[in-house]
Amino acid sequence: MKFASANPSVVRSIRQRVLLNAWLRALRKPQAPPSLADFRPDGLADELTDMMRFSVEGDGETARFLITQEGSRLASVFGGRRIDPIRRAHRYLHDAIGPERYARVASCYLECVVRRRPTYSISQVQDEAGREVSVERLLLPFGGAGGVEQIVGSYKSISIEDRFKLNSLMGLDVCSAPTRQLDAVIDSEPAPQPAHDHSAHEVVEVS
Repeated sequence: MKFASANPSVVRSIRQRVLLNAWLRALRKPQAPPSLADFRPDGLADELTDMMRFSVEGDGETARFLITQEGSRLASVFGGRRIDPIRRAHRYLHDAIGPERYARVASCYLECVVRRRPTYSISQVQDEAGREVSVERLLLPFGGAGGVEQIVGSYKSISIEDRFKLNSLMGLDVCSAPTRQLDAVIDSEPAPQPAHDHSAHEVVEVS
């Protein structure tokens, strides 16, 4: 999967743009990801339900991603699987979403680790009623000169039809594979035009 070089204007959601701008402010050295301690976005408390945090184990193509924080709305995406809240935040991503879906999304996380820059992707999926839903994923790397140690992810899903069935998007046995519409690594200078916001109704880790 090839990731196009992009600047921050590629991010559609204003809420995700706020997170990205905070990451850019925290950046001290171009070749090293910023420290998570320097990440201070406005309104973070309101966004935590739509976010995940990962501890990165390893480097390059062999890196693994341990979930250390999972937003409450994200926790609902696993459908009928009832998981103790303590265990929910101590699973590897590949275990949490299953091998087939992990194979589709792994490149987003690995690119973030290798390039030490944010990655942004948009996928299109249908709910059980056939309504089109766009899923937008922003991954922000943190660490230092040694590389990426943590990733913070923001996940937004929207539909031009306003309403959609969330449960049909998040089961591990989902039948229809989402279509990736955009894969970008944000490594260029920002453009001056503002983002165009749209409503984010729910979140789900699919692609």
